Amino acid sequence: MPLLTAHDVGIERGDRRLLTGVSLSINSGELWQLVGANGVGKTSLLRALSGLARLGVSGEVQRHGSLLYLGHASALKLSLTASENLRYHPACDVEACAEQIAAALAEVSLSGLEDRPVGTLSAGQKRRVALARLMLSPASLWLLDEPFTALDAAGCEWLERRMREHIAANGAAVFTSHQPSRFGALQRDLDLKHHVA
Repeated sequence: MPLLTAHDVGIERGDRRLLTGVSLSINSGELWQLVGANGVGKTSLLRALSGLARLGVSGEVQRHGSLLYLGHASALKLSLTASENLRYHPACDVEACAEQIAAALAEVSLSGLEDRPVGTLSAGQKRRVALARLMLSPASLWLLDEPFTALDAAGCEWLERRMREHIAANGAAVFTSHQPSRFGALQRDLDLKHHVA
């Protein structure tokens, strides 16, 4: 059974129709990239697939497994520490212990910064805190909006490796990115120019 199916999905923002007729089926072991120019509706579609956006969404989306949505904005509380953001943020829908959080932050190269307020971190470090949620969530489907933004070369390499590992373990992911493709034949593209209303 697919992890997510979408049939004839349309997206409206205000009085403007962005997309129409989007259909896809996302199965375990698949990696999809939403492709399109700025403003075409990639983020809006990703939010519709996640269930976070319902107003202005037509068609049918069915989710058959757990999912994790990480938005273009990192959704971090700047006054909280990196550890506190991972402990209290509902994005993972999971309660992680201190050891798991420390291991996740170590995985994203933030050891020693666990107790620093996120507001004092660089943009790339903030992105790494957000991406540490990938290590804590059991979700089989990841919906990632611009996950490579603000990462340095080492961070991009880590994220690419982590996404490949997730797919190899029968997970699935849908992502947006303005960077050149990193995944070759593993990646399937959904070009939204074919669905512009």
